[in-house]
Amino acid sequence: MEVADILSRDCTRSAVPCSSKKRALEIISELAAEHLNVSSQQLFDCLLAREKMGSTGIGNGIAIPHGRIGDENQATAVLLTFAEPVEFDAIDNQPVSLVFALLVPEQECKQHLKTLSLIAEKLSDKQICKQLRQAKSDDELYQIMISS
Repeated sequence: MEVADILSRDCTRSAVPCSSKKRALEIISELAAEHLNVSSQQLFDCLLAREKMGSTGIGNGIAIPHGRIGDENQATAVLLTFAEPVEFDAIDNQPVSLVFALLVPEQECKQHLKTLSLIAEKLSDKQICKQLRQAKSDDELYQIMISS
């Protein structure tokens, strides 16, 4: 699976004003809900439940919130950079400025883990992260993510 298979331009936002982890999850839910034609509250509850198990802030200013959705939906990603870093309870206690959220159908557990691994590997590249954070538009952010 390639990033372009799950990430669309309409789910990519650069320099988003955001003040909290809760608001970040709401923004992700709102964008994904439009794309999936699912209630944003349902997606928010799913992401929040996962966060309660442990923060998805993986360190270095990056978070990968994720959750499972109904099998009638396709795997969907949301990519955000924040105008200002947001407190996210990350493992290194650093605020987050780059978020790649992943919503995957219940039955695609193995695919879910492979996709998370692919994203984590891509975001472990400091050069890619630097480019993503410097993106000046949603389109530039999208292009960097799908081409790197």
